Amino acid sequence: MSRRALTLLVAGFLVLALGVAGAFLPVPYVVLSPGPTENTIGEVDKKPVITISGHQTFPTKGALRLVTVAYQGGPSSRIDLLTALRGWVDPTVAVVPEETIFPKSRSPKEVEEENTVEMTNSQDYATAAALTELKIPFGMKVSVASTQKGKPADGKLKPGDEISEVDGKPVVNVKTVSEAVKAHKPGDAVSFTVMRGKDKSQVSVPTVADKGQAVVGVIMQESYKFPFKVDINVGDVGGPSAGLMFSLGILDKLTPGEITGGKDIAGTGTIQASGEVGPIGGIAQKMVGARKSGATVFLTPPDNCAEAMKAVPDGLRLVKAETLHAAVSALEALRTGKGDVPACAAG
Repeated sequence: MSRRALTLLVAGFLVLALGVAGAFLPVPYVVLSPGPTENTIGEVDKKPVITISGHQTFPTKGALRLVTVAYQGGPSSRIDLLTALRGWVDPTVAVVPEETIFPKSRSPKEVEEENTVEMTNSQDYATAAALTELKIPFGMKVSVASTQKGKPADGKLKPGDEISEVDGKPVVNVKTVSEAVKAHKPGDAVSFTVMRGKDKSQVSVPTVADKGQAVVGVIMQESYKFPFKVDINVGDVGGPSAGLMFSLGILDKLTPGEITGGKDIAGTGTIQASGEVGPIGGIAQKMVGARKSGATVFLTPPDNCAEAMKAVPDGLRLVKAETLHAAVSALEALRTGKGDVPACAAG
């Protein structure tokens, strides 16, 4: 073999070796794929997802499925380039920058804690929304769940602090506090009126910039005093996106008749105590999971409709759900064949 041929052969082996090695290098991306679904009027590990004590309940039928997204990757367990490439060619999954799931401004532990708080909040919001829809009165307060280490609120606001006013204006819910803070310019101070135990005080907290918006680094939760007990068991699921399906499950158990009409219904969306449905992430993967589980109807937040229309699986009907009341009305129309069923439209 000539020297030139040998050189080319060695070079080829080196390129191949580098290519193989490069395929296994960790990359800062996360793979999102369809996750499992849970029937909110069914059971998980032989335990009801929703248990109501102290109020009359009624039999249910069919399914009201919450949907999830599974993820692979993250700062502590990065995927390799080969896994990312496989994800890019698979239409049922999405490959997104790591910062989408794990912002650099928060540690993975903080993200996990925030997801846990959001799930707890979503369960309370769902109960509040269902009771609001049924015109059953209840009490509410906004309190500090935790503060982010190194942010201005750390050391100034404490877990358990009840926030009654922001900049002198009464607090209605968590959203009003968040909006009041974001209305400031980074560097401005925000005045919080808090109850710490029996002591009422004014706490001034400076803001810092996070993605161009003013933040103080506080994670809040709405605490409710309901006239009866609602327990929700979903296992290892985090985030706020199951709120709509929780509220429908609670409402179905509190009212006679079957809200599903025996159909397999899936859906997603955050929920406010007022019943307003908000957007979520991973809609394409959630629809795939819903269809695989047998769902034929998918309740969709209005802000996700355009994206959902581009990726809806065959056999899945998209129904736009702006509020809990609208979702209930749409399901009634599907069940009875009377009335309008609002559909998603491509944006």
